[in-house]
Amino acid sequence: MTIAVGDTLPEAKFKEKTADGPVEITTGELFANKKVVLFAVPGAFTPTCTLNHLPGYIENRDALLAKGVDDIAVVAVNDWHVMGAWAQQSGAMGKIHFLADWDGAFTKAVGLDIDLSAGGLGLRSKRYSMLVENGVVKSLNIEESPGQATVSAADAMLQQL
Repeated sequence: MTIAVGDTLPEAKFKEKTADGPVEITTGELFANKKVVLFAVPGAFTPTCTLNHLPGYIENRDALLAKGVDDIAVVAVNDWHVMGAWAQQSGAMGKIHFLADWDGAFTKAVGLDIDLSAGGLGLRSKRYSMLVENGVVKSLNIEESPGQATVSAADAMLQQL
């Protein structure tokens, strides 16, 4: 079952690369008493994710924070090495949380997993964005196709805030 507006995010653990190495971060730690924009991509370094989706959130980071957002995070079913390299390559390390859902546990728990084996990617996350306040989903924007980044784009999130 897909998570919906009004639902509380399930407890999950992510890995995130920091300047001090990998750290574990839980949904409780990331979302408690905060307003967070979470967006998901099918894969770090994939074309739409790298050329369209992520850059919009980097460019609009200050505008999102000015609208009362406390934090921004991107999640993908990738390992923390890949997510860390993507954070460094994009120049967004320390500005956006790059969460590795290495085994897809969070993605499956929120019902937003997709099988992209036909494209050689295997189990991945659907492309989406959500606004989460104190662990509760306030808005949810799921793309119809993993190759699109329109309803889940930073511009769309800014309009919702």
